[in-house]
Amino acid sequence: MAGKKSKHKKHKQENKKIGIILGVIFTIILIIMSIAEARGYDLQWELKKLLGLADECTENLEVHFIDVGQGDCILIRTPEKNMLIDSGETDKGDVVLGYLKSKNIKKLDYVIGTHPHSDHLGCMSEIIDEIKTDEIIMPYLPDEDFPTTRYFEKLLISLEENDVDITEAETGMKLNLGEAEVLLLAPQEKNSNTNNYSVGAVLTHGRNNFVFTGDAEKSAEKHFIESGLLEKCTVYKAGHHGSNTSSSEEFMAKLRPDYAVIMCGEGNSYNHPEDEAVARIAKYADKKNIYRTDLSGTVVVISDGEGIGIKTEK
Repeated sequence: MAGKKSKHKKHKQENKKIGIILGVIFTIILIIMSIAEARGYDLQWELKKLLGLADECTENLEVHFIDVGQGDCILIRTPEKNMLIDSGETDKGDVVLGYLKSKNIKKLDYVIGTHPHSDHLGCMSEIIDEIKTDEIIMPYLPDEDFPTTRYFEKLLISLEENDVDITEAETGMKLNLGEAEVLLLAPQEKNSNTNNYSVGAVLTHGRNNFVFTGDAEKSAEKHFIESGLLEKCTVYKAGHHGSNTSSSEEFMAKLRPDYAVIMCGEGNSYNHPEDEAVARIAKYADKKNIYRTDLSGTVVVISDGEGIGIKTEK
């Protein structure tokens, strides 16, 4: 009996030691979490990444400004639906499809093709062929301005073969993304250049809103202002890759963005973004809140409806 009591006592002592060790470990974890959160780290996100679960689901709204070099490609994810705005150049199909598949995107509820330039719609046909798409929204284009380029013809063929509904953008049209909503801004019916056929979009999620204008230049920005549907925004996707032709004084004064994302290619021949445009944006968005895909790679903005968090690839 004495031997059994001794073993039982020893077992209790071992359990007590384990309990103390676990308590110390738990305390250390709490301290680390407090320090990490104070410094702005999203530990839940990092844990999901560590376990290989980060890309399986999302509880918030996510806006992914995908680095496709000199072009636009933006993925919007909510727990309920997915939207893609533009696709990048003709040679970016593998990049975009790889990114979408890494995020477990099996369906696109909406696609917006802002305007028919190859750095925005170049590889869209490949995406439509590979990922189920319910609807694509594009601008009205007069017959004389209708594209005859090979990539655009391929897109139209893909849309027909995959039975994707084509919707012509109308100002005030609303697209439901669950807890978020997209309000469309259609271009004028006749424009002097294709950039100004860009479809604009305002994404609203709780207190946060995002503005996307494709390559709309100053006259198109004025048209968007005249719609009466624009107000101060949280995040502005800089028009036309940060070109001086966009982000006019009047437009920036209307939007007064807190943050901006400029989508442009490293060492691009257009000298985007141009200093004048960046300076106009920086009157409202502090320079540290202006992100560039040529410097930071893919930029992801996460909204919980109250505040936002921003992650960059680089």
